[in-house]
Amino acid sequence: MKAAVFREYNKDPTKVVKIEDIDVPKIRPNEVLIKVESSAYNYNDLWAIWGEPVKTPLPHISGSDVAGTVVEIGQDVTKFKVGDRVVSHSNMSCRVCDQCTSGREYDCKERQIWGFQTGPLWGGFAQYTHLPEVNVAKLPDNVSFDDAAAVSMVGMTSWHMLVGRAKIIPGQTVLIMGGTSGVGMVGIQIAKLYNCNVIATAGNQQKMDKCLELGADHVVNHREADWYKKVREITKKEGVDVVFEHIGKNVFPQEVGLLKMGGTLVATGATTGYDSTIDLRYLFFKGTNLLGSTQGTKAELEQVIYWTSKGKIKPVIHTSLPFSNMVEGHVMMAGAEQIGKIITNPQKL
Repeated sequence: MKAAVFREYNKDPTKVVKIEDIDVPKIRPNEVLIKVESSAYNYNDLWAIWGEPVKTPLPHISGSDVAGTVVEIGQDVTKFKVGDRVVSHSNMSCRVCDQCTSGREYDCKERQIWGFQTGPLWGGFAQYTHLPEVNVAKLPDNVSFDDAAAVSMVGMTSWHMLVGRAKIIPGQTVLIMGGTSGVGMVGIQIAKLYNCNVIATAGNQQKMDKCLELGADHVVNHREADWYKKVREITKKEGVDVVFEHIGKNVFPQEVGLLKMGGTLVATGATTGYDSTIDLRYLFFKGTNLLGSTQGTKAELEQVIYWTSKGKIKPVIHTSLPFSNMVEGHVMMAGAEQIGKIITNPQKL
């Protein structure tokens, strides 16, 4: 089969990511073999190629989001059959520890992100891949492979942030930072699904317009120095109930200051840096909730796929690249050129 492989780390993906011929993987008794119809890019694909912030196994195949068709099942597989349309659940955990058995598989000490930390040669940028039965979900016929790949990880992550962790309720005011990021675009739609008042942020007019198109009620430019003052004006100085955060250092103190009494900030990343500060008075005087969040459960992924099938969550795809030229997706993502997900189809060279 054809697969996108790199055998050393490099800051320039074009120098190391090559389409190679490798063997089709042999599955274990609890696994399914998937013919990959669509693979979506995530920022962790770049981290894998860079070898930072963690070293990934080499040689490596990246890709944590795939959708396709089951072509072989292991002898212990009971819930899937050949021909099933499926989407990957990239949160791999032990499934037997206290965290896993209490429904917190994302807190498992043995947790790995498939296609990022797994290997060697085990990820989604390949014509075929294999996953344990517990790490795939069935795909309704009316959800395309491209849409499923595009929404799976960012959708599950966003659902876990807003529903699983922040526990949003109708009528709340939710601030979605970075509204045209992968998680941000789904976050806007989930908050509107829950009938929340949504304020989104973006870095230029085109991206701001996209936030409104996705359903945001208001949008501000977070690159402007007084962006947080504009949010406060929109809320008539009341502040927001929930902040959906993944930007980090550059905006974190202002986000905390925007929260209402008893408000919640839920964070899943820090693209501008990790070493931020806050005024601790906001924490104890206002009863502020600061929550961390990462990945999500398979059940949360299935919720996202369900609402996608109902047209309530609409994946945004920036472009689809031929597999022979798939490394351009890494370049595009590193330059933050896209609005929406980048995908590639390994079956189309």
